[in-house]
Amino acid sequence: MHDLGLIMTITGSFTAALLLGYLTHRLGMSSIVGYLLAGIAVGTHTPGFVADLGMAEQFAEIGVILLMFGVGLQFHVKELLDVRRVAIPGAVCQSAVATLLSCLLARWLGWSWSAGIVFGFAVSVASTVVLLRVLVDNNELHTPTGHIAVGWLVVEDIFTVFLLVILPIFFGSGVAGSDSLPLAIGLSVVKIALLVALTFFVGSRLIPRLLWHVAATRSRELFTLTVLVLALGIAVGSAKLFGVSMALGAFLAGMVVRQSDFSFRAASEALPMRDAFAVLFFVSVGMLFNPTYLMEEPGLVLATLVIILVGKPLAALVIVLVLGYAPRVALSIAVALAQIGEFSFILATVGKDLGVLGEGGANTLVAASIISISLNPLLYRLIGPLEKKARHWRLWRMLDERAKSHTTGSAEDAGGHVPTSRNRAIVVGYGPTGRTLARLLSENGIDPVIIEMNLHTVRQLNADGISAIYGDATREETLKGAGVESAVAFILTSAGMQGSDEAIRLARELNPNLRIIARAAYLRDIPALRRAGADAVFSGEGEIALNMTEHMLNKLGATPEQIDRERERVRSELLGGTPAVKPLATDH
Repeated sequence: MHDLGLIMTITGSFTAALLLGYLTHRLGMSSIVGYLLAGIAVGTHTPGFVADLGMAEQFAEIGVILLMFGVGLQFHVKELLDVRRVAIPGAVCQSAVATLLSCLLARWLGWSWSAGIVFGFAVSVASTVVLLRVLVDNNELHTPTGHIAVGWLVVEDIFTVFLLVILPIFFGSGVAGSDSLPLAIGLSVVKIALLVALTFFVGSRLIPRLLWHVAATRSRELFTLTVLVLALGIAVGSAKLFGVSMALGAFLAGMVVRQSDFSFRAASEALPMRDAFAVLFFVSVGMLFNPTYLMEEPGLVLATLVIILVGKPLAALVIVLVLGYAPRVALSIAVALAQIGEFSFILATVGKDLGVLGEGGANTLVAASIISISLNPLLYRLIGPLEKKARHWRLWRMLDERAKSHTTGSAEDAGGHVPTSRNRAIVVGYGPTGRTLARLLSENGIDPVIIEMNLHTVRQLNADGISAIYGDATREETLKGAGVESAVAFILTSAGMQGSDEAIRLARELNPNLRIIARAAYLRDIPALRRAGADAVFSGEGEIALNMTEHMLNKLGATPEQIDRERERVRSELLGGTPAVKPLATDH
């Protein structure tokens, strides 16, 4: 019998994560809480099945690499610049406050300064996954609050990458002496500079060419494999050749791919794999947690929660108010950041590997994370009722009036997205039908955004001033990149496109008010597309039958009323009563 340790670890971890992740999701909490609880369930500190911690940690390393690669893929310099006036000072000041409070707590407990600093850094970083989930659930992702919060998190992500680079420099075993520290820092800076230069100047030329040749094969498997090889290969190469963290190499690889024409497709193909390994990362963190620690050190956990739920939000609230924003915006940002997550665990893992942070610190972070992530959505829902009561407070009214009179009418303060007077319609496919629809939409005041899998076509459209992205319309990242959440219409122009029903379902989930029009190859495909959420479906077979019916009735001398009646009868029999398409609203 072969050793089944690997299979049992993966199967047990995924099964526990699925069950507890689903349960916590149904309870209105983040699925991350379920994954951490799954790790506790399959860990050595609880009875029953015990997963192999060593194997789980290796898979967790892959999860960290793919998480950082995803951060690089989604890193928008423009979004950061748009909200830089509040995001940069806000993230820096809040992180400094949280780190200082945590350091003081650690020193009061008798920990070393090194342990306090690492612990403080881990407490200061909020979870991107949790924040985005809270914003989406409350329909605030595309508001000034959402734009500032996301920009804030981008600054924290950059800060985290920087910390992952410098922590081994300052706390590594080979730089304990004060004389060797400047030399170690100098060598590390040179190595990092060489890595960045090599990645951007060489990688920006080679990587797009490699992806181009692989994409030309039209093989999804090969493209996905290429993206994974780039992420893992550059990460491992960075660690082996330059002595830096694999997380930094993965982040740089993501940034390079982000600047190419393949960014949306790379995100859509690689991120599902990232999500799977990220689950194992959270499970491995949960496996390290000893539940009895809550009974042994309740004071430390409680003090950490006070910093996360009171200290961090209060610092963010004051900073945003001082910069002239409305109290509603400041309160929303403060509450959204009142949690810790994946990057806290990454920093804690690095601290443990360096021998700086002990088991107590790691257990405290896991416990505080589970509690703060569970409470965060609940706290965010209290903002609305609190605002209604606070409107009667004199201080609230004064701050609100000051925010309105403040000179924040620029695109920066609006979240960096200047509203356009034209609506947007997403057209999937740019064949003869797609070209005709795109031209008609543009002529009637609606901007078409083309999703196309032919890279030549995408580049030509962009050169001609027509918005187009290269990607698969059945992937969420592609649809979001095309702006489906604010579009008025989603039009599938390719008959028989594989995954049409999935694309329709996904588009409908992202934008319930979307007008969806689809094209089917055969009449038998219409019911499935309509069940998926299409408002109107057109089939070549059905349209030919309608045209032939009208032509023959005209030749036979039928009256207009007879022709209309027969046309509707044919439409009902063949197309299942597909309604005529209403004009697209221009006030969406």
